[in-house]
Amino acid sequence: MNTTVRLMLVFMLMFVAAPAYAAEATQMWKCELDGDISEEEVIANAGEWLKAARTMKGGERLEAYVYFPVAVNAIGEADVWFVVTAPSFEEWGKFWDNYAGSPAAEVDKRNEKVVCPDSALWESVKIK
Repeated sequence: MNTTVRLMLVFMLMFVAAPAYAAEATQMWKCELDGDISEEEVIANAGEWLKAARTMKGGERLEAYVYFPVAVNAIGEADVWFVVTAPSFEEWGKFWDNYAGSPAAEVDKRNEKVVCPDSALWESVKIK
């Protein structure tokens, strides 16, 4: 009986603790800008992409951010960082698996003034 109670307790703790460490999937693109595009246009383009991405399976709860450098200490050549966060890797996977030919991919094709050749997928954990 003692073993059964311990196993139940461990199971309950795992069930309760799992949401406390819910990691988000964060894709960060290092972007270069055409010299004649304004910050407002960059933000508008990112908004158009996010709107299209949210129509896709797995993209309904995506969040997007544009980071403009203010003070930089040689972190690499980037005019802008475009960051997209999904609530889970499962949702990111569903989104990314359907990206080719998607509405968001079409927005990418039309955008010639922002080029984002490098990216990385990160696990992000919000600190509370």
